[in-house]
Amino acid sequence: METIRIPEERVGELIGKEGKNKEAIEKAFDVEITIKGDGEVIIDGGGADAFFAKDVVEAVGRGFRIEDAAKLFKSEYLFHSIDLRDQFSTDKDRKRMKGRVIGEKGKIKTDIEESTDSKIMVYGHTVSIISPDEMMEFAKEAVFKILDGAPHTTVKSYLRDVRKRKLAIKLKG
Repeated sequence: METIRIPEERVGELIGKEGKNKEAIEKAFDVEITIKGDGEVIIDGGGADAFFAKDVVEAVGRGFRIEDAAKLFKSEYLFHSIDLRDQFSTDKDRKRMKGRVIGEKGKIKTDIEESTDSKIMVYGHTVSIISPDEMMEFAKEAVFKILDGAPHTTVKSYLRDVRKRKLAIKLKG
């Protein structure tokens, strides 16, 4: 059994119209999900299935739409969430870092997503990533470079290298 708390405003997305989103997660992972009014979500089921279902629930809780979180139904996708409270002590610093991750008009976030075939969500006090497993480390590295203060030009250069590696991987496959 796994328990997670998600923001109350995200419960509707988790449940979905007529319960379809919740039902899809339950079916995909052979689990039973109970949602309490305060955003507490209890996932009851076998070990690994409950663990992977928890990632989907957490992704929805961190702002992803169910369409994006559903990628986690496939074993080749991973979820990672970075809690900005662990690295930045003030709300002002966290807000500034969220802005840096997004970039002007969303440009750097979009560059990371396109270069790594990932989805990135900046929500609340977190930056979260859904990515194919072979691209997750590249996506995380790009985000951490930004959080560590690297100029966007440095991150863009890194992403050019990532795209070259991605192309080489595709050509081999």
